Amino acid sequence: MWITCENLAGIPLNLVEKQCSLTLFNIELALSIMYIINMKELLLKYGCNPNQTPARVYMEHGELPITVLNGRPGYINLLDALNGWQLVKELSSATSLPAATSFKHVSPAGAAVGRPLSDTLKKIYYTEDVELTPLACAYARARGADRMSSFGDFIALSAPCDKATALLIKKEVSDGIIAPSYDAEALEILKAKKKGAYCILQIDPSYTPDNIERKQVFGITFEQGHNFVNINEDCLKNIVTKNKTLTTEESQNLIISLIILKYTQSNSVCYVKDGQAIGIGAGQQSRIHCTRLAGDKADKWWLRQSSKVLELPFKADIKRADRDNTIDVYTSDDYEDVLAEGEWQKWFTKKPDVFTREERKTWIAKNKDVAIGSDAFFPFGDNIERAHRSGACVVAQPGGSIRDDNVIEVCDKYGMTMAFTGIRLFHH
Repeated sequence: MWITCENLAGIPLNLVEKQCSLTLFNIELALSIMYIINMKELLLKYGCNPNQTPARVYMEHGELPITVLNGRPGYINLLDALNGWQLVKELSSATSLPAATSFKHVSPAGAAVGRPLSDTLKKIYYTEDVELTPLACAYARARGADRMSSFGDFIALSAPCDKATALLIKKEVSDGIIAPSYDAEALEILKAKKKGAYCILQIDPSYTPDNIERKQVFGITFEQGHNFVNINEDCLKNIVTKNKTLTTEESQNLIISLIILKYTQSNSVCYVKDGQAIGIGAGQQSRIHCTRLAGDKADKWWLRQSSKVLELPFKADIKRADRDNTIDVYTSDDYEDVLAEGEWQKWFTKKPDVFTREERKTWIAKNKDVAIGSDAFFPFGDNIERAHRSGACVVAQPGGSIRDDNVIEVCDKYGMTMAFTGIRLFHH
């Protein structure tokens, strides 16, 4: 008899372990035993690293809200999945649009809501051969924000995965996905990924966590209240700059940035445009380094839309990941790494012109209408100076620095609107 996770669901683990000791299973079945769902418990192959065994997730009370439909989730996969699900659920609730995120190592590489794509975005997101749905647009935007970082991501969707979204995911290198449900065609498309090993999780959308959450570090248990803070337009009422104007579009972009930050490893800063993150700086010890990192990523996203990049004469057989990596280098000061003699021939049918620093600077200056959020206060005005260079015109941050006056002064210099939310969004 072939035993599957579905057959074993609900069987007490001690019974399974006893059966395993008495019966010889083939290797594939023995591996599947390592991640049996027992409604309350899910055994994992290992923890963050292969030497960290045993590993599992479990519920102290009630049943797990996730079901494994395909593949075998790992420890980091589940951290990404559960953080990603919370993010997209809140994004969708705040905007009434489907949402998607691309997670890597417990921070989003990108996140977005389902707004239509321009022809340029369709091209740089590699979607031209798919008839896009709103959810597919959200995923394309989330994946397209930082394609280098999204390589091998874990995806979260706020709505049932449809065929169009699955077709986009099919083309990308990804470790897994979590969604409330899957259309039959979408599920079959996703099950075929990674030679049938693609991790597909289904989450109960009605699940709400307990008020208190715990984790252990070095054998010591930490306990805190779950972060149920609700991010909405009320957070943006305290405008402290001379410019008091916030359009509906700007408000929504700021709210999106703050929700993304709520699930991004701190310190963190997020740039948002047209309903999607275009640059996320996560896990930096210095606030200005967050702002620079996120700004540099926003600049890269914008540079991909320049004619110099759109018209690059790539060879037809260049893989998507290699194309992304080549663009990343071409739009940097290290462009010689792909344009040197003997190198450019690997990627292009003819040698492209250099995208000079001055040309890049001129193009970046054309990016406008960007919103920027921060998970804690900006301590110096240099953060605003850097954000302004990447098109930021509205800002949301908690406030509370002894140098708030300096930060406000720099915003006023550029006619920017800044709201003090009074809400810190640290996440670890």
